Amino acid sequence: MATSISIIGIGSMATALAERALAAGNAVQIIGRDLAKTQELVAALDGATVGTFGDTPAGDLVILAVPYSSAADVVGQYGDALSGKVIVDVTNPVAPDMTGLVTPEGSSGAQETAKAAPAGAHVVKAFNTVFGHVLTADAAKGRSLDVFIAGDDAQAKASVSAFVESLGLRPLDAGPLAIARALEYAGLLEISLMNHGLASTSFALSATAVG
Repeated sequence: MATSISIIGIGSMATALAERALAAGNAVQIIGRDLAKTQELVAALDGATVGTFGDTPAGDLVILAVPYSSAADVVGQYGDALSGKVIVDVTNPVAPDMTGLVTPEGSSGAQETAKAAPAGAHVVKAFNTVFGHVLTADAAKGRSLDVFIAGDDAQAKASVSAFVESLGLRPLDAGPLAIARALEYAGLLEISLMNHGLASTSFALSATAVG
């Protein structure tokens, strides 16, 4: 079943998700602060539409494909325009020295973003362990990469899972939003592996049954 999504951001992750979503028949709206660059990206995509930053997003799912440092601020600026939306947080809140997270002790980037969200919006952590270049490189290979999902609302997670499946990926429910902290550390682990000599950067974490 097709999903209507709005992607806030115009970087590599936004582009990769938009390309796969459009190829799967989903409706995609791209929103960026820089209208000219947003229009340029949409022109390079086949079928996406341009949204105006700050207006109510058209999609039922709103994907935050922005740096973590601006995620809560973006959500706060939208305010009640995000009420009733499922907000998909794909960020990895890693410290500049790549040795830890910049979130408060015991919290996660997704939880901090949820604090800025209006009542009626549901934040779901997803895609932070499948980087944009992996989504792009894998698009033609047909592998079912795993996307770990964390959130407190069952229907919101079901909506995100359906979207993940539409991309040819496998959604795995990791638990409540508090588990997002573990997923963000997993993202940090991947970054650290890439920074310390792993032979290939085209990899993603997966769960494989061995018994």
